[in-house]
Amino acid sequence: SWFTAAMWSDRIVQRPRATGARVYRLLATVGAVLLFGRLPHRFSVDSVVWQLGRDADDAMVVLAVLGFLFAWWARIYLGRLWSVDVGRKADHYLVDTGPYALVRHPIYTGIIFATLVTAVMRGTVLAGTGAAIMTLGWYIKARIEEQFLRGHLGADTYSAYAQRVPMLVPFA
Repeated sequence: SWFTAAMWSDRIVQRPRATGARVYRLLATVGAVLLFGRLPHRFSVDSVVWQLGRDADDAMVVLAVLGFLFAWWARIYLGRLWSVDVGRKADHYLVDTGPYALVRHPIYTGIIFATLVTAVMRGTVLAGTGAAIMTLGWYIKARIEEQFLRGHLGADTYSAYAQRVPMLVPFA
């Protein structure tokens, strides 16, 4: 559904010069492999550090779904301004309502939350490492996006938004 929704997004008219896209994509990919991947036995040095009970596992699944629903809400709310890459759309404007009134990057917040919950549920060192690496990738992408938006939406406008709305953690 995420990729289908991309079809109604407007075309990017300007991208940052040095986006760092390779870095955050590599970190997200490596993190996902560590979090979810099934490594061949000869590379599988990971062991379970803890196991949650059935009720806790069920609660973690609900929390992960809530994280993804938060990200999806933000994606739908952003509408035609969303893109997979950092960039400016024609008639781009600052979205600061809905989930964007809670955090400046609610899509990343939802994905990071779901990733961390999944790592807790998996209970392995590799899963925790993968979640940390993915989180770093999303943080880097958010910083690149903020720098770009400051330059294109106005430093005063974006800085005022950043003053009143936390970056990734609601109510922080």
